[in-house]
Amino acid sequence: MNTATALIHSIPVDPLTGAVSVPIYQTSTFVQEAPGVNQGYDYSRTNNPTRATLERLAAGLEKGSTGIAFASGLAAIDAIAKLLQSGDEIVAVDDIYGGAYRLFTQVYEKFGIKVHFTDTSNPENVFNAITPKTKLIWLESPTNPTLKISDIAAIAQIAKASDCLLCVDNTFATPALQQPLTLGADIVVHSATKYLGGHSDLIAGIVVTKDPELGARIKYLQNACGAILGPFDSWLVIRGIETLHLRIKQHCSAALEIARFLQTHPAVNQVYYPGLPEHPNHEVAKKQSHGFGGIVSFSLKNDTEAAAVSLVSNTALFKLAESLGGIKSLISHPANMTHKSIPAEKRRAAGVSDSLIRLSIGLEDAADLISDLQQVLDKQVNNNKHSIQQVSTTTI
Repeated sequence: MNTATALIHSIPVDPLTGAVSVPIYQTSTFVQEAPGVNQGYDYSRTNNPTRATLERLAAGLEKGSTGIAFASGLAAIDAIAKLLQSGDEIVAVDDIYGGAYRLFTQVYEKFGIKVHFTDTSNPENVFNAITPKTKLIWLESPTNPTLKISDIAAIAQIAKASDCLLCVDNTFATPALQQPLTLGADIVVHSATKYLGGHSDLIAGIVVTKDPELGARIKYLQNACGAILGPFDSWLVIRGIETLHLRIKQHCSAALEIARFLQTHPAVNQVYYPGLPEHPNHEVAKKQSHGFGGIVSFSLKNDTEAAAVSLVSNTALFKLAESLGGIKSLISHPANMTHKSIPAEKRRAAGVSDSLIRLSIGLEDAADLISDLQQVLDKQVNNNKHSIQQVSTTTI
């Protein structure tokens, strides 16, 4: 059966009423027949029928055993970090989401958990960074925002040989394109705020594990710490997942077209997109994914923060905003937005330059989006020419 067909028909019809939409069980508690005797639910922090449906759906999408839904992507990451104890170490991708960097370095390092950041696009770097204290390897593939690709299967072998857990943030690829658990990862995490929800109208996080016992440990932490996803937002994520495969096809198609356009523009210095043959790990992306995603990043030849800020502030269709993965195209300046919490020298060393711009390609017509980018990039070229003329006149 086609994966899109299987997805649609994995969302259950309500057995009580026949409703084709999953009911929203907007309740805090459930009546019990006797103390501890119930219909599988006693309190909505511990479990809720709407959230349980989402968790089963997410586990199925990722080919895992257990899904656990959280109030945000960061809450999901936090639950995974709580698997560790003082003295443990993490090897993490250097080009990491700023919120994850902040959580690891500003929250968990003070509890004695050390983090080693490395360029995971080369598995040898991961191998060299592991110490006897390493308990978790943390990947994003593609990364946010320079879209580095890591060989998940190769790093999974390293993790297994080193007795480490391997977690892959699969937010950018989504299970429609990539299933890290089938490549050897132990845990997958999503900011369901992004593509799984798909409409920029919710905040949510999801963890999926391969091993049921590991899933039970994270499920325990979800209940014990309380950062659960409410029933209405659970329903919104389910609704978004229903069209995931269809949306991802359009995101990928338009993103490749836009990436190719950007390569031709004189104001652009470098384009970051795994679907381009010039991407350093293009072949790895082809091997482990069914597509290349809807995020495109690029840097400017005028490699200054001022140039980037000017560009992102003057697009018409691309809206300047945090987040990504929705139906409307968004533009952001990572150095000032998503990655501002990372020290500038570390950010630049990971490839996030001052002029780097990240695009989240929505569902608009690609030609219209290209036209929008053309007008702001042409202004960059004209401004550069004007500056050169001014310098030349002053010199004379």
